[in-house]
Amino acid sequence: MSGMLNSTIARKVAMALSAIFLLIFLLQHFIINFTSVISESTFNELSHFMGTNFLVQFLMQPILIFAVVFHFVMGFILEVKNKKARSISYKSFNASANTTWVSRNMIYSGLVILAFIVLHFIDFWFPEINHKYIEFAPEDPTRYYGELVEKFHNPIRVGAYVIAFVLLALHLLHGFQSAFQSVGFNNKFTPALKTFGKFFAICIPLGFIFIALFHHFNQ
Repeated sequence: MSGMLNSTIARKVAMALSAIFLLIFLLQHFIINFTSVISESTFNELSHFMGTNFLVQFLMQPILIFAVVFHFVMGFILEVKNKKARSISYKSFNASANTTWVSRNMIYSGLVILAFIVLHFIDFWFPEINHKYIEFAPEDPTRYYGELVEKFHNPIRVGAYVIAFVLLALHLLHGFQSAFQSVGFNNKFTPALKTFGKFFAICIPLGFIFIALFHHFNQ
């Protein structure tokens, strides 16, 4: 495995696969969170299932954490490798004319998103662990909605969420298409995938922003 990942192509494929997995998780996470806008009881039911299901807690959750860490570590490694490969200074090279601002700054938008994920874990995951496995508090299947709304009471936290999701949208505008391209998806459906990728990259982060603002202004 380590030998295979020494190849730049293999690293890009591995990073793309982790990105696709995270895209699927992001969509699932959005669908569950959006139910909080529509139905408090539905959100509580789905959250209770995700928070108590054995497979989710002890299989999918560790895989998700590994995928997040792996994706960002691999992205950092590829960025360092790319910079080392540019050993010759091209004075006539105009980066802005050949690449987009988003593609040139993926590492920075990624770092901000990573910081947001850490904040998200502190906000939701760590209290959940404390509630279940440290305090051994009795399970209340109706508590999730109230806890979510409380997190969006602070305008500074909501502002940080909005900024993070704007950067996520920029990150996805390049990363969505790049992930599928890296795994060899190049056929007659590619134009449709590009269109869907732009839709996903803009609408899903906007959806998360809407959820945060909805709960903030409806308290």
